[in-house]
Amino acid sequence: MLSLQEDDVLLDCRAEDWQGALDLAADSLVEAGRATSEYRNGLREREAQSSTYLGNAIAIPHGTPESRDQVLATGVRVLQFPEGVEWHDGNRVHVLVTIAAQSDEHLDILRALTHVLDREGVAQRLANADSRAEIIAQLSKAPVVARVDIDTLCLDFPAKDRFELALAGAARLRQAGCVNGDFVSAIVEQEPVSLGQGLWLASSARGVTTPALSLATPESAFVGPKGAVNGVFCLAAQGDAHLGLLDRLAALLDAGDGEALADADAATVLARLAGERAGAETARARVLNAHGLHARPAKQLVQVARQQGMPIKVRLLEGSAETVSAASLTKVIGLGARRGQTLVFSAEGEGAEDALKAVTAAVGDGLGEKVAAFDERRDVDVADETPAELEPLAADTSHPGVAAAPGLAIAPVFVMRLPRFDYPERARDLGGERGGDATVQKERLARALQEATDQLEALIRRAQGGEVAQILSMHEEMLEDPELREAAHEGIDDGLSAEAGWWQSIDTAARAQEMLADRLLAERAADLRDVGRRVLGLLCGVEMPTPPDEPYILVTEDVGPSDVARLDTAKVRGLLTARGGATSHSAILARALGIAAVVGAGERIMTLENGSDLILDGERGRVIPAPSKERRERAELRLKENEARQRAAYAARFEEGRTRDGHRVEVAANLGNTAHTADAVEHGAEGVGLLRTEFVFMAHADAPDLETQIGEYRQAIDALDGRPLVARTLDVGGDKPLPYWPLPQEDNPFLGLRGIRLALTRPGILETQLRALLTAAGDKPLRIMFPMVKDIAEFRAARAIFERVQQEIQVPDVQLGVMIEIPSCALLAPSLAEEVDFFSIGTNDLTQYTLAIDRGHSELSAQSDGLHPAVLRLIQMTVEAAHAKGKWVGVCGELGSDPQAVPVLVGLGVDELSVSVRQVPMVKARLRELTLEEARRHAELALAQSTSDAVREALEAL
Repeated sequence: MLSLQEDDVLLDCRAEDWQGALDLAADSLVEAGRATSEYRNGLREREAQSSTYLGNAIAIPHGTPESRDQVLATGVRVLQFPEGVEWHDGNRVHVLVTIAAQSDEHLDILRALTHVLDREGVAQRLANADSRAEIIAQLSKAPVVARVDIDTLCLDFPAKDRFELALAGAARLRQAGCVNGDFVSAIVEQEPVSLGQGLWLASSARGVTTPALSLATPESAFVGPKGAVNGVFCLAAQGDAHLGLLDRLAALLDAGDGEALADADAATVLARLAGERAGAETARARVLNAHGLHARPAKQLVQVARQQGMPIKVRLLEGSAETVSAASLTKVIGLGARRGQTLVFSAEGEGAEDALKAVTAAVGDGLGEKVAAFDERRDVDVADETPAELEPLAADTSHPGVAAAPGLAIAPVFVMRLPRFDYPERARDLGGERGGDATVQKERLARALQEATDQLEALIRRAQGGEVAQILSMHEEMLEDPELREAAHEGIDDGLSAEAGWWQSIDTAARAQEMLADRLLAERAADLRDVGRRVLGLLCGVEMPTPPDEPYILVTEDVGPSDVARLDTAKVRGLLTARGGATSHSAILARALGIAAVVGAGERIMTLENGSDLILDGERGRVIPAPSKERRERAELRLKENEARQRAAYAARFEEGRTRDGHRVEVAANLGNTAHTADAVEHGAEGVGLLRTEFVFMAHADAPDLETQIGEYRQAIDALDGRPLVARTLDVGGDKPLPYWPLPQEDNPFLGLRGIRLALTRPGILETQLRALLTAAGDKPLRIMFPMVKDIAEFRAARAIFERVQQEIQVPDVQLGVMIEIPSCALLAPSLAEEVDFFSIGTNDLTQYTLAIDRGHSELSAQSDGLHPAVLRLIQMTVEAAHAKGKWVGVCGELGSDPQAVPVLVGLGVDELSVSVRQVPMVKARLRELTLEEARRHAELALAQSTSDAVREALEAL
């Protein structure tokens, strides 16, 4: 979702009329690099369709779908007009929240702003605000919402008295995450008070995290010592937020509906608590709009409701039991209804039935938008919506994505859509060879699992090591997971078909991992589904789409490791995905295979037609569908130039890394496997700048012994033939655990027990690894570095183990360093430089931790840019501290091979660049194009900017 930053706010704006205000808003987007000057036409066209005024002096101008081609990067600008501007609908506006959106991010902003619209005095506070922070605070301050929903109800509980019911209600609130143990204790200590009609209330404000109301009803109503017991309400009070819940209780009692709750089901309870009287007419309608009830359809619904001449209420069946007026635009938008959710309308009096028919018919017709019926079939394909509902990409126009793997590709597209797996839910509905009882279904599943395992083993052999083989090996382990098989068998025992039982098992496991909100675990969920589809295809007899024989660019929602492993790299010129980030498996595998890739480009890419031409720029993260003849010719010329440069670079790959005026910069290779060391040398690598040693540990069911590790490391050292090896000690943690090293679950494993912190908890394993590295090195140059070091204390603890082993082995040419991945380590570089031999900057993690952006986040990953000035200043501090003590500094992150970043890093004084094997020749070629003085000018210019976008724009202009 889009969020507001202080740089997005412009204070004290002035305009004579709404057109002038709209022009200022458009100019602000242009100046920020978010849109072209033509975008103002889209803003005007949107206002011509309908006013974007929301209420409380706020308008949210945004373009039309047709103007999205003029959006360069999604962003928001907030303009304050203290004197106000009269909008074209007669309302007074003090704040414009102006949006440039490449898809429909503005809908999230709209929903987030609805809570502002009913707060008294907001308009005046926005007009009088004298700081950017105050504007953002007014727009962002969300109200506390009290909960009462199906998860807070505890119906038909086998209780003997009202005390047990009160405790059951408190326990349910704790299970829902609304209270803690202090609240439960407070409820135990008190006696519920009578509300009348057999209902009782227990309440407390202790231990409340979210105000909420629970109702616990007995299996059957009974009479206790103090009267009838039909149910006990348990109220978690907090400030004034719970007062609305008390009002609802009072309304229910005033209506005399209390006794009826004793035997009511959850839907009836929620309806009564929502204010729907027992005699009211109700009707339901499913939201079919692709983007839910955003402003335009919500406005249509409100207009229809107002035409009925009677009060109509509406609530969300899947949400909290709160009704709102269907005649209030802000209240209807505030429901946040999404496609597929159900609206419950209610009305009382003569004509209520006809009125509800009118509003539900309007919802069913799409409220002024073209809609498609909701598909509830058990299909495995990713989305319910079809590409026909998406706006096609404009021809001969640049569309942004996330740059994932460098390279330029020009070729027809092959759009690969996930197949639908149609199968009956129940085994009894299967016919022919697929039919049979639970035993037959289990046998079918076993055969499919074995065939899938055989396929994966064949793909692993074909991959011959590397990233692809590692991920496919993980897939094979997933197939062997007994819990997946047992869960599928349980479903089959309950009458499910082999297909339904298997997918239920996969989907349940994947959803559980996605709920953990961790990027790497979310990627594991995607791997689970990839494995699941492989088996499901075998059960259903469905094959993946067959690509064309001629060269093509693969376009897909996302691509799994199995898909990549099947790709013929001689034919695939590029990879374009709708989802994913720069560190998703699809991006990692594309880089490993040398395929130009752009990921996270949005669902609209799925509207591309098979066979249509596309230009894909993996360095800039841009794609151009159906390019004009002139644009294609320019791209082909650039492609030929790139190919000529690559040939020239490869021919000169064994030259030393030097700038044009002779300044020395070593160019080494990053490796995830020692088997690729010889290939790195063949590509001109002057050493290995990063050996990820965890591959040795992940390849074994138990911790590898000393001899196993020595053999692995010696393979790399021998292949380097005297060139230096920089080995990173074991870097695992909660996000990538080892089966023989169990770890407690962490809320955020990226900030938990990992890297050197974890290694120091098992010093014996670290000592064995250090002994293996030193033994394997012999008289060859070895550099050892510790990962995720935060300060000198952690380095000293690890160094003590190293020195003890080194004293025994006495390796003549060894250095000990740390990776600069945590900002604190860069800030403390002067103290570390006193004791380390070198620094190696891991720009991927350093950028992530500095900017507080998960570099794999589907929406934010494009902003996780190592050329951000904050990151560059940390690199500058590290280099200056190291050079002051005569120590050297390397860079081993993705930034080291970024063509724009290479001059900046050299200008900052970096001594070594370690990049992927395939990038070594090109990085050397880039160095030869520079002088040291030119590189320093690049660095000075970059440091003078305020954002990463500004850095890249400034460097582009050089």
